[in-house]
Amino acid sequence: MLRFWPDNRRDFSSLSEREILSLAIAAEEEDGRIYSEYAARLGDLYPGSAALFEGMAAEEDEHRRRLLDLYVARFGMRLVPIRREHVRGFLTRKPVWLQKTLSLDQARQQVWEMEEGAYRFYLSAAAQVSDAGIRKLLGDLAAAEKGHAKRADQIDEKVLGVEGRERETSEAHRQFVLTYVQPGLAGLMDGSVSTLAPVFAAAFATGDTHQTFLVGLAAAVGAGISMGFTEAASDDGKLTGRGSPIKRGLAAGIMTAIGGLGHALPYLIADFWVATGVAAFVVLIELWAIAFIQQRYMQTPFWRAVLQVVLGGSLVFAAGILIGNA
Repeated sequence: MLRFWPDNRRDFSSLSEREILSLAIAAEEEDGRIYSEYAARLGDLYPGSAALFEGMAAEEDEHRRRLLDLYVARFGMRLVPIRREHVRGFLTRKPVWLQKTLSLDQARQQVWEMEEGAYRFYLSAAAQVSDAGIRKLLGDLAAAEKGHAKRADQIDEKVLGVEGRERETSEAHRQFVLTYVQPGLAGLMDGSVSTLAPVFAAAFATGDTHQTFLVGLAAAVGAGISMGFTEAASDDGKLTGRGSPIKRGLAAGIMTAIGGLGHALPYLIADFWVATGVAAFVVLIELWAIAFIQQRYMQTPFWRAVLQVVLGGSLVFAAGILIGNA
């Protein structure tokens, strides 16, 4: 939904060379720790991929050392306390490495997103600084991170096989997930779940299918517009590599509206109980569809997704009915 509080993060274009280097050092430290955690979590089942993660962690540490040496030479020993979450355009990463169960597909997708984001960050940073030495180092690191993004294709290639690896790790597939699936899924979840309560509260409070349809239509369209603008404004895609903000905004807005309209359209039926029964059936289809998309594209275990989405949606559904009958 739309933000009503100020965004106190800095614009990337406003950062000084000292702040850019400090930010890069903090980012390399975090990425190195994440790769080390992946190696520790996956080492028993996938020793080859774990060795690859360890190598990537070592390279991230080398990048941090080179950045730190240059920073000390230019600006002294005091680093600026700045991190990615302090800068507009970066998104807070979902900490998949902290989940109780971590799949190789989740790790592979995260590696690609991390390295693609690092590549874009260094390109933007190199274009912004004027010091020749800093620009050279940032450009060299951009090239290195671009090479790292291809490492995701090497993870567990023996298990996946050539055909499966090419299908699942293609850049087009990952970009599709970032630009369309992630914002679209967020919109579908928001539209399907958040509009349940007002639609069914209106249905049981009025007993009028026409009024209920109008409430559902207003809730779906309003939520779609809100989610679309929020997603488009969240970042411009230049630093995160998530693609055009317009495309992401449309994906989030359209799917939010579809999620809300799904259980509002049945109230075009004149008979109240028939309309309500159809709407309840549509709700079940929506929630199971969300669980399937989470399992298919976001590597969320299916029954965990079912528990999260269906249980949560059922509680909102029940709340709407109770409030409508109050």
